[in-house]
Amino acid sequence: MSNSFTPAGYNSFSEYYDALMQNVGYKERCRYILEVFKRLDHDMGLSLDLACGTGSLTVELKKQGVDIYGVDASYEMLSYAREKAVENELDILFLCQKMQSLDLYGTIDTCICTLDSINHLIKEKDVQKTFDRVSLFMNKGGYFLFDVNTVYKHSEILCDNTFVYDTDDVFCVWQNSLKENNVVDIELDFFEREGNVYYRSNESFSERAYTDEELTTMLEKASFEVVARYGDMTFEMPKDDEQRVIYIAKKL
Repeated sequence: MSNSFTPAGYNSFSEYYDALMQNVGYKERCRYILEVFKRLDHDMGLSLDLACGTGSLTVELKKQGVDIYGVDASYEMLSYAREKAVENELDILFLCQKMQSLDLYGTIDTCICTLDSINHLIKEKDVQKTFDRVSLFMNKGGYFLFDVNTVYKHSEILCDNTFVYDTDDVFCVWQNSLKENNVVDIELDFFEREGNVYYRSNESFSERAYTDEELTTMLEKASFEVVARYGDMTFEMPKDDEQRVIYIAKKL
């Protein structure tokens, strides 16, 4: 799943997102990100959580003293993000913008974009625009860390499979349909129980997997140099059957 959605949809998903993402481990992901930049001897400085969704990772990084704010394209997601910031007595700015038309007030030193948000851009030109916009606002020597679902995951794991998620809050049926260019069309059906009645809602979207060559080429066009590629939450080179890969790119 991803934490980036468009304002035109995902109203139901924003309501159930946190319940369905309980296994993500935001605290662990926060510690991992901090360790990445520690190993790079990089002061995160002013940081952006791009496609921040409901703000769980933004809040965790802020708790650790990172000067961070969030951007997402979904008003619904951001409403939950703002609630979390208030509940934790944190002052965090959240902006509603699409990744490919990012427009910040000033420059940043670090940008993170996690949980396969880039995959939600199914047109290569939109990925390039996103990389270009991040580069435009990135100080020289700054770092862009993002992760992506792999071609392997799309072709072998998601493909045409159906998954079921049953939580205390909602029952979800996730149906996939593999298309050309490593695109997976995703249909979500939510069933929420109120007394003896179940209420159904539906969301649909698509994700596209990009090859390492495609991503590296687009990053280089945006004046980034890939300095590392890791398997998810590791410091090891991605395996052939890696489902998620983390990229760390430096602004030249």
